[in-house]
Amino acid sequence: MNTLFETTIASSIPSVLQEQAQHAVTKLCNSLDKKQQQNLTSILEGSPELTLQLIRALVGSEYILESCCRYPDLLLHWLLSDSPFSALTPIKIIDAIETACSDTLTLAEFDSLLRRLRRRFMTALYWRDLNHLSDFDEVSHAMTTMAEVFLQQTLDFHYRQLIVKLGLPIGKKSGRPQPMLVIGMGKLGGGELNVSSDIDLIFAFPEAGTTQTLSSTIKISVVENQQFFIQLGQRVIKSLNEVRADGFVFRVDMRLRPYGQSGPLVSNFTALENYYESQGRDWERFAAVKARVVACATLPDLVQSLVIEQESKESLHAVLVPFTYRQYIDFSMVESLRKLKKMIAQEVKRKGLQGDVKLGAGGIREIEFIAQSFQLIRGGRDTRLQERNLLSVLNVIKDNHYLESEIVASLREAYLFLRKTEHAIQAYQDMQTQQLPFDRVDCERLAWMVSRESWDNFFALLEKHRKFVNDEFQKIIADPDIKDKEGKEDKQYKKEAEEWQLLWSFLSIESVPPQLGAEKESIIFLLREFKESRNVISLSSGAREKLDECVPLLLQAVYVKYSSDIIEPKITLERLLAWFESIVTRTSYLSLILENPQILEHLTRLFAASSWVAQTLTQIPSLLDELLSPSTLYSLPERNSLRDELRQRLLRLEPDDVEVHMETMRYFRLAHNLQVAACEIVGSLPLMKVSDYLTFTAEVVLEQTFQLAWRLIVERHGYPPEVSDESPHFLIVGYGKLGGIEMSYSSDLDLVFIYDVDAQAMTDGQRPVDSQTFYTRLGQKIIHLLNARTLSGQLYEVDMRLRPSGNSGLLVSSLAAYSRYQQNDAWVWEHQALVRARPIVGDTFLVDHFISLRRKVLNQERDVSALKVEVIKMREKMREHLGVRPKSKGNSPENTEFHLKQDAGGIVDIEFMVQYAVLAWSHQHPTLNEWTDNIRILESLQNIGFIEAGQANQLIEIYQSYRAFSHRLALQQRSSSVIEGEPFVMERQQVKALWQDWFK
Repeated sequence: MNTLFETTIASSIPSVLQEQAQHAVTKLCNSLDKKQQQNLTSILEGSPELTLQLIRALVGSEYILESCCRYPDLLLHWLLSDSPFSALTPIKIIDAIETACSDTLTLAEFDSLLRRLRRRFMTALYWRDLNHLSDFDEVSHAMTTMAEVFLQQTLDFHYRQLIVKLGLPIGKKSGRPQPMLVIGMGKLGGGELNVSSDIDLIFAFPEAGTTQTLSSTIKISVVENQQFFIQLGQRVIKSLNEVRADGFVFRVDMRLRPYGQSGPLVSNFTALENYYESQGRDWERFAAVKARVVACATLPDLVQSLVIEQESKESLHAVLVPFTYRQYIDFSMVESLRKLKKMIAQEVKRKGLQGDVKLGAGGIREIEFIAQSFQLIRGGRDTRLQERNLLSVLNVIKDNHYLESEIVASLREAYLFLRKTEHAIQAYQDMQTQQLPFDRVDCERLAWMVSRESWDNFFALLEKHRKFVNDEFQKIIADPDIKDKEGKEDKQYKKEAEEWQLLWSFLSIESVPPQLGAEKESIIFLLREFKESRNVISLSSGAREKLDECVPLLLQAVYVKYSSDIIEPKITLERLLAWFESIVTRTSYLSLILENPQILEHLTRLFAASSWVAQTLTQIPSLLDELLSPSTLYSLPERNSLRDELRQRLLRLEPDDVEVHMETMRYFRLAHNLQVAACEIVGSLPLMKVSDYLTFTAEVVLEQTFQLAWRLIVERHGYPPEVSDESPHFLIVGYGKLGGIEMSYSSDLDLVFIYDVDAQAMTDGQRPVDSQTFYTRLGQKIIHLLNARTLSGQLYEVDMRLRPSGNSGLLVSSLAAYSRYQQNDAWVWEHQALVRARPIVGDTFLVDHFISLRRKVLNQERDVSALKVEVIKMREKMREHLGVRPKSKGNSPENTEFHLKQDAGGIVDIEFMVQYAVLAWSHQHPTLNEWTDNIRILESLQNIGFIEAGQANQLIEIYQSYRAFSHRLALQQRSSSVIEGEPFVMERQQVKALWQDWFK
């Protein structure tokens, strides 16, 4: 047999490890009797790969060597029979443990069984891991499953025994039996337990109360529920944690419970909630990120047990989530993470753990901190970050573009390599350590186990991963004095704010920097008013210190750093102070500004350019999150991405909570309007793209509004005949700016509703109505959902006046009625409106039918002379009623105002010219009605030769200039399109001249 091993060692084991391999093989062979040696030889002969696996396992793990020597049957009938070739799936582990555990076992037998099972699975897991037969998922899932099943079996075993002695714990309020819940923290909670990890636990139970006997014939000593569960917890810990001759099951760490080692071993939910609300510390929030119920005592009545377990988990979730995740962007956690990392670094230095792959620089803990920084800062708002598993969190960070995909990929690669290294270190002696070895042979052994390479090559790769991790960690939560170049500039920026600090401290004329000039008294008044506001006065000392650092940076941003971008600095400062007053009680926002002073650049420029941005952020401060990442702020998603984002947000909500659905859609619209406004203000997005994006947002919102309204109406009335969710026989048509893909920030929605079902047919619900009533109520519900005001304001204002017969017509038209009206009864101006109409939401059949009908109507041959008369008449009527009336000065009228839309030479003139051309010439050139937006129609008119290229370009440029100016008015919340002075004089004259040319 020795020859068999010697051949493999000489040919396949690195020379530096051959002596160690020979020693391990010799020790194993000497521990076996003659028959066992013969069995081993017969198994290994003809299987050089299995022989090599055994040698690797013996070299890589003294624990495997000791187990095989001590328990030969473990080697011969377990490791060499099935385990090396079969993945340790959770199902396999669960079945084996549950089958072995029995109610008939004594305590001594039960504890011994757990240890034998643990050794059986751990040797197989180490074997597979060291021989690269398993990946990280298998190892971490197997370890997590083992811990969960051992916990559940141990908890149930002692719970059954203890209720016989002390009775069943009963809730004082509910009168129901009480279970004990085991909360797994750390890697156990995250489902990523490492191979020789301890398990961090918290024990909890729902309600206080006392125990009651299970039988009137059995006398018990009644105790408080807490005393019952303390005894239960102590028994569970002893069964798992106690080291005996046959080993232990899992090391148990209870230090994460409230008050740590000095606190009660078990707490009820009320005590937990009171602790976390009043005394919970930041590091406990970090720990709670991974908190998960991993076991729950099974009650005597199994059906009742399942119900109570689910309700208990939900109650515990309601305690932990609000403590862990804030409902706003919590940048104060960056400083807390920094302090915690500093403490760990000091401990590493004190204990000489620089070679620790978990706690050292660039180690596993830093990757965990990177992920947790995003979770704790943004997890309250982005619930996708409330994942417990680190690799899942990294996927969310990548998908949401919080970090670049290449960075996330490298972090993931580093994490898997570090965890593989950690497992190999721990497998050697089944010890909870992450420290790299010092002995040269041990180093070579570790390198060979992890990467099958030499120590030098392994260590170079390890250092590459650790350097990358540490660099990324420093960018996110490192001390300010070791940040990169941008961070140094921010530090210098803070230093230069000292003179502004004097102004804020004293608020006197003498402390005013020269940049304020003539505005110094009014600025002092603004600052004093802000300083004496209720929110500022009520601040804690810590929050006040942060504010005292922020205000000078703000003043410097407005009057020095970005002053060249600001036309009215006083108004900008006033807007910024109003925003500060709304957020000052949330110190996380102040922390954000101090951590990232460049955020003030975004805010200052946006507030200077737009009162709407300033007011919106002041009213809903949480929207600031949408402006924080320049990588996503100026790179807007496509329509499908918008659709998916809103759908995902709504899927996370309770289906019946209509108000929350409405609020979510309003927040979504505001968030994306803010993003596009930021892009337009900084000039990173052209006008056409701005309108496209605003229109896409409206379309996506309208789709989800229809889905919500449809579900509500169907729940009440059922479905009309031959109608389903997939085929609602309903169409929403967009007119005006929505139809023309020219939405602005304040645009309303011009809509028309069409259905295609027998109007008299009845629905099949509990409250049946005829189809006309059904679709009318559907239309009313859509309008209500869009028009109603929530905390975030109104979603969109809806205008239905373009439906057949206007306000006097039915709210919803049948397809047949709409077709008849458009072909027989519609006015010329209604056909003009049809030029800018397109289907937005609805059945494919109705979409196709509407497009065909629109094309048919627009392609009608018309009397051009009569058409001119009608168009001119309507245009003059609109100018008379909607344009600016000239002011009289003496005997002559004078007009220094211009209505951008309605006056001669304005936007509507261009729109009417385009609509006239489509109605006049589509019968000869059908391509004119392919588009609904004015720009593309003008390009089509040029292509067919109706107008010269110069005229087309001229009208396009003027039209875009007008619309860009109207966007700026909307951002300044100017409800009127009347502008002072004489802007666009040349453009107006050019449009007037073209109007005369077209309609002479």
